[in-house]
Amino acid sequence: MMRNDRTSLPIIDDASPPKRRDAVRNRAALLDAAADLIAQSGSSAALTMDAVATRAGVGKGTVFRHFGSRAGLMLSLLDHSEEKLQEKILTGKPPLGPGADPVERIVAYGRAKIALAPVQAEMLNEAGDAIYEHGAYWIAVNHIRQLLTESGSPCEPLLAAQSLYASLDARLVLRQVQKLKISLSAIANSWEQVARAVAAEPPRDATPSPARPQ
Repeated sequence: MMRNDRTSLPIIDDASPPKRRDAVRNRAALLDAAADLIAQSGSSAALTMDAVATRAGVGKGTVFRHFGSRAGLMLSLLDHSEEKLQEKILTGKPPLGPGADPVERIVAYGRAKIALAPVQAEMLNEAGDAIYEHGAYWIAVNHIRQLLTESGSPCEPLLAAQSLYASLDARLVLRQVQKLKISLSAIANSWEQVARAVAAEPPRDATPSPARPQ
């Protein structure tokens, strides 16, 4: 089981041996090829080990050596997608990157995730519940949790972060687009309203306080 305290991505040392750097580049090229196949077909059904190998111009054995199985490829592909987003969070321009108000960073993160939904939904369908033990999930939740803490939100940060992240699930977003005919921009606007309320406003007590005796 992966630990749930990951807060940043592993950094690849530029001083790594040439063979390791080549392996990292080859792995990234395979993941880019896999992402292109899903993006072009609109379905993970087109993603086979043979198709990825052909797209990347390598043998199928190379794909198996890197990922072990199709399920391993899908989880790695999800990680690859999240790593690109994490790069922007760690070193990109505000409001997604450092330097902006924490609430604005939460909003920017949510909008970025929603924009990725059409591609990530296919990966999540393949990954299933394994995503909740995967590093990408906890990196995202911890990012939101930290920003909620910085914003001074009165909510319990971990539970609030998990709740906010759950509504960013690409499978849910894609269903809202396809079945409910709601645009990605409308979903993002609605999510922003919820996120701002969670980050900045105290929860309302449904039970009115009794009147104080005069």
